[in-house]
Amino acid sequence: MKKHISKVASVCYFHLRRLKTIRRVLGEKTTATLVMAFVSSRLDYCNAILAGLPKSSIVLLQRVQNATARLIRARGPRDHVTPSLHDLHWLPVEQRTVYKLCSLMHLINIGRSPHFLSDPVTLTSDFTSRSRLRSSSSRRYEIPATRLKTGQPCFSFAGPSAWSSRNLYKIFAVLKFLNAILKLYFSTTRSQINTDLSCAAGHVRCKRRNRKKRF
Repeated sequence: MKKHISKVASVCYFHLRRLKTIRRVLGEKTTATLVMAFVSSRLDYCNAILAGLPKSSIVLLQRVQNATARLIRARGPRDHVTPSLHDLHWLPVEQRTVYKLCSLMHLINIGRSPHFLSDPVTLTSDFTSRSRLRSSSSRRYEIPATRLKTGQPCFSFAGPSAWSSRNLYKIFAVLKFLNAILKLYFSTTRSQINTDLSCAAGHVRCKRRNRKKRF
C-alpha cells in the first residue's frame, strides 16, 4: 500500500509542478478545472482501499491535497491551508475515503450496486437470532468481528462501520418516509388538478352549448 500511495503522490506532484509554471497565465477557474482532471481525480480513484490505514500512511496524500489547494488559491507554501480547503469545499483525504464508503453503501442499500460489493455485506435483519431486536427494523448492516487490524480495511468491515458510525441508516429511514409523503402529496394534487380541469372543461362546453342555442 505504501508503494501505491507514493506512486500516486509522485504523479500528482509531477502535474502540480507543470501547472505551477503556467499558473500566472491561467485563472482560478481554469486552474481548478485542470487540477480536478490531473490531480484530484487520482486522489479519489479507488480511495476506498485507504480505509483503516493509519494517518502516517495517508499524510502523503494529504500533503498533495494541501499543495493542490494552495496552487488553486495562489497561496504560499507557509500560508495556512484550512481556509483554502473550506473555500473550495474540499474534504480531507481521510474524510473523502469515508464519503466514498458511504456512497458505496448507499448504492448497496438501494439495490444498485454490483454483486461483488453487495455479497460481502449482510443486513442485521437477515439474522434470525436478531429478528426481535430493534435494529432488525432499521437498515443497519452487520459489522464482522476481526482478530487483527489488518482485516479492518476490508470492505465487509469498513463499509458497514462507516455506515453505522454516521447513523446513515436513520437518515435513510427518514428520507424514505419523506419520499412516501411527497409521493402521496403529488398523487393527490395531480388527481385534484385533473378533476379541476375536467370540471373547467365541462363548464366551457356548457357555455358553448348555451351560445349555440341562443343563435
